[in-house]
This record gives sequence, structure tokens and C-alpha cells, in this order.
Amino acid sequence: MLNFFRRHSANTKDDLLSGLTVALALVPEAVAFAFVAGVSPLIGLYSAVFLGLITAILGGRPGMISGATGAMAVVVVGLVTMHGIEYMFPAVILCGIIQIVIGFARLGKLIRMVPHSVMLGFVNGLAIVIGMAQLGSFKVFDLDTAEMVYLSGVRLWLMLGLVGLTMLIIVGLPKFTKAIPASLAAILVVTLISVGINRSGQIAGDGISSNAIATVGDMLATHATAATAEEQLASGQEIVPVEASIGGGLPMPFFMEYMVPEFSLETLKIIFPFALTLAGVGLIESLMTLTLIDEITETRGRGNRECVGQGVANLLCGFFGGMGGCAMIGQSLINVNSGGRGRLSGITAACCLMLFILFVAPWIEMIPMAALVGVMFMVVIGTFEWASLKMINRIPPSDYFVMVLVAGYTVVMHDLATAVILGVVVSACVFAWQHATHLGADTRVDEEGTKVYQLHGPLYFASASSFKELFDVQNDPEDVVIDFYYTRVYDQSGMEAIKTLTEKYEAANKKLHLTHLSQECRTLLDRAGEFVEVNLSEDPQYHVATDRLG
Repeated sequence: MLNFFRRHSANTKDDLLSGLTVALALVPEAVAFAFVAGVSPLIGLYSAVFLGLITAILGGRPGMISGATGAMAVVVVGLVTMHGIEYMFPAVILCGIIQIVIGFARLGKLIRMVPHSVMLGFVNGLAIVIGMAQLGSFKVFDLDTAEMVYLSGVRLWLMLGLVGLTMLIIVGLPKFTKAIPASLAAILVVTLISVGINRSGQIAGDGISSNAIATVGDMLATHATAATAEEQLASGQEIVPVEASIGGGLPMPFFMEYMVPEFSLETLKIIFPFALTLAGVGLIESLMTLTLIDEITETRGRGNRECVGQGVANLLCGFFGGMGGCAMIGQSLINVNSGGRGRLSGITAACCLMLFILFVAPWIEMIPMAALVGVMFMVVIGTFEWASLKMINRIPPSDYFVMVLVAGYTVVMHDLATAVILGVVVSACVFAWQHATHLGADTRVDEEGTKVYQLHGPLYFASASSFKELFDVQNDPEDVVIDFYYTRVYDQSGMEAIKTLTEKYEAANKKLHLTHLSQECRTLLDRAGEFVEVNLSEDPQYHVATDRLG
């Protein structure tokens, strides 16, 4: 009993500390994705709070973190640009409803159809995308050229040095103690160093900030200024730095702050395509992340429950003026690597983020971007499957091609959901092509002069043509038997091929017997009539393409 309480206490501590670490890492991500979507930073932060809290409570994967994501922001920005922000909230609510329906329909199990090669491509591509996204933190906004330019000189070396120090602490601290998550310790240490350097004032910053080392507050001001620079230039005005903050009040229902679009069929036509895309993108990313966390923790999440949890979270998120979101693989890995395994870690992250918004925004804005970039670089190193680089001669070329295809599409297009779908489609086509060649037949003539075709291999749409070519209708004897004992009929194309063959033998005035054919096939082959030989004692009991058996 004492060991139980000790273990439970340790897990609680790990969940609390890892949740705090995740909350710190969530701030720049949520803000950045809000700017991508063309909405206020607070909308991104509120989204992270609602999604993180609700999915932590109702979701199917304890320890997984959800929030505003780039994939969802890319979809939302089109709706906001074309129709206005007031249409975004109903679209997110409808997205949540669709996800809840998918969860109750138990369609989350379809994630099992994703091959391992697609999973490897997804993980590697995402690691590269996360790494590339951190390069933006090495840029500042030039007020003279109105462009983002890379750091140079002393400021660049300071940034690189603090990023390296962050990574060194994360790697080295666990060798001495695990009392505190290494990522949290690294953020605290580097923040203290950064505050000291920035307050010394000996190194000048850029035109937006006087800080030598860019902070979260500087990142907010940079994004806000860049977002308004084009409009200011177009009107002939001088670019003026824009102040921004993560501070705010409690979220309010969207209809109390924004104009509500008229509830009509026309509105539904506008938001439904976006809501459907958001639902699909969100669930694919969430279920893929769930699968990855399952492998890391050697436990199993519940896909259908996760669909419902994501749906409820997006529904509430939209109602309270959020931009929607899904599982975040980077923050989920930070949580798991920091010891967060239970639902308490996600709840802690969401609650801490809300406290940041309400009470301690000025302190959080002092955190250097170098610390958060270092944490994310360690996520990249831990996420990328380095062993996959050595697999080129150890796995089938088609699998390696699919892995590279998914990773490449993810990196180039930044569209994880489409990359996964593309990988699954290509893998399915390769599988169908390979198994289409596995259908064959052994032939013999028994003592009564009857020719017997003993079939081997699957009969389905890809092998239907090969099936028809196995038989010599014109030269076969008057009695022919086709034995399906070692063959399974998978779909309607297979049954159609059988029916066509029976008609050919009937036209040639020859008697055909089909043995060991399933009851379902015999029922559907009504035109075969007397040519189907029924043998209940030997015929297998299986069905064609049923979800129950699938």
C-alpha cells in the first residue's frame, strides 16, 4: 500500500511539472498559428486552453496534448479571408459535431489501416517541419525593408549559444537528477541568463525591441507588426511597431463579441466544406499522434473516444471564440519525455496557460525564444526515426518509396493529413497489385474424367482478370469442378467474375460445379442456378467484405 501511494505521488508530481513545461512551450506555438490563421493571438491561446483541457478529460489518450495547430490554421485562414472571422466560429462548432458523429460511429478504428511505412514518413516529415519552423525564431523584422531578416553578429551568436545551452541541459540533467523535468529546468536557467543580459542593455536589439535576446514578447510584437506592415505601406504610412501581449480576460461566447452570421442554408453551404476539412485534418493528425504516443509509452489509447473528445473540445472551442485545433505532436512528445503520462498533465498544461493569460503574462513574455527553440530542437531529434535512413536495403523498395513520399509531401506542402491519405492510397495500390499475381490453380482430371481446378490465392477486383484466364472453356471436358477451398472471395468484382465464368460454361453446354463456396456467394450468384453445387458440411462460413469481420 505504501508503494502504491509513493508511485501515485511520483506520477502526480511528474504530471504537474510536465504540464507546466508544456504550457510554456504552448505559448509561442498557439500565438504563431493564430497569426497564420489571421486572427488575434488570444484566439489561438484560448483555443489551446479549451482543446487541451477537454481532450485531457474526455480524450482517448492520456498524456497527449491538443491545441491550435498549423494544419488547422491553414484551413481556417481561407474561410477568414474569404468570408470573415464571424464564419470561423460556426465552422469550428460544426467541425466538432462531425468529429463527435465519427467517434460514435466507431470510425476511429480506421487508423489501423495506416501502414508502418506511412507512419515512419509521417514522423520524419513532421520532425523536419517542426525543425524548419524554429528557423523563424532566428529572424527579426526589418522596419526599413518591411521584411523578416536573419539575425547576425553578436545577437546571432547569443541565440545559438543559448539554444545550445538549453539542449545541453536537457541531455545532461537527467544523468544527475530526475526530480525536475530537464526541459523545465533548461527553460528556467536560460530565462534567468536572458533576463540578465537583456537588462544589462549593453547589446542593442532591433527596431521593434531593445532586447539583445528575443523573448516571447518580442515574438508577439514582431508577428503583429509584420501582419500590419503591408497595410501601412499600401496607405503610404511609415511602419510603426505594434505592441502585443498574451494577457487577457476570460473567454466569452463568440456571439457576444462578433457579428453572428445568419443561420441559413447559404451559411451552411459556406461553412460545411471548411468544417468537413477541419474535422478530417484534425482527426487524422490526432489519431496519428495517438498511435505514436502508444508506441512510445507501450500502452494503447482509444481512437473512437479520442474522436469524441476532439469533437467536444472543438465544439466548445468554437462556441467560446476559438479557432479549433487537434493533437500537437511536438507538445505531446515534450509532455511524455518530461514524465507526463496521465490526464493530469494535460489538465495542468491547460490551466497553467489560462493562468498565464489572466495573471502572469508579463513574466511569460520575458521567456527567451532561444529556450523554447532548444526544447523543440530536442523534440525534433527525438522524433525523427534515424534508423529509417539505414532501411533502404532492408525493406521492400515500395515501402521505402511510400515513407519518402509521405515525408517529402509533408515537408513541401505542410499538409500532414493529405500526406497520410496519399501514403495509404499508394500502399493500398501496391498491395493490390502484388496480391493480384498470387491467384493460381492446380488442375487434375479424376477417374471419372472430370477436370478439377484447385484455386489458390485471393479473388477480388485486382485478380478478377487473372481468374478468368485460368480456365479453358472450349477445351475442358463436359464436367468441370472449381474448388474454392483455398480461396476467399473478397468483393463484388470476385463474385461477378465467378458469375461470368458460369455463364460461359453454360453457353458451351458444359456442367460446372463450384465447391467450397461461401453461403453468401452462393446466394448472390442467383444466375448460376443449378451449376452451383452446395455442400454444407465442407463449405466455409465467411462473408464478403463485412465490417464485422474486418
